Amino acid sequence: MKKYFLFFLILSNFVIPFEKKFTKVFLPNGKIITAELAITDEERARGLMFRKEIPEDYGMLFIFENEEKHGFWMKNTLIKLDIIWISKDKKIVHIEKDVPPCRREPCEVYYPSKPALYVLEIKGGKGDRENLKIGDTLLFEIR
Repeated sequence: MKKYFLFFLILSNFVIPFEKKFTKVFLPNGKIITAELAITDEERARGLMFRKEIPEDYGMLFIFENEEKHGFWMKNTLIKLDIIWISKDKKIVHIEKDVPPCRREPCEVYYPSKPALYVLEIKGGKGDRENLKIGDTLLFEIR
């Protein structure tokens, strides 16, 4: 019995994925997005790839070390997304709306017009439905 338990413990370290981290993003209209955090290079590279759908109030918040013009593409992304670049002071600096999945390579890369420290990906069209615009402040905490 001890052998099986030890085997399970060792296997679980390789097979069971780490726990995802989340934060709440408060929109100017008071609505809330539950955002999965993408902090590591691996998490940022994977993003929302291979997801067949996401809930209306769900997204992914990418956190970078430096405020730059971070490029995003839609490789292996199956749904349309709004991509929202956010400055270090948490103001929206650029929005790409209803960005379609990449159907063939090379995939288009989307860049903001200004540097950003954060990028929020949400369901395509959500930005318009919530009337998000450049200059709006989004409130969230990173722990």
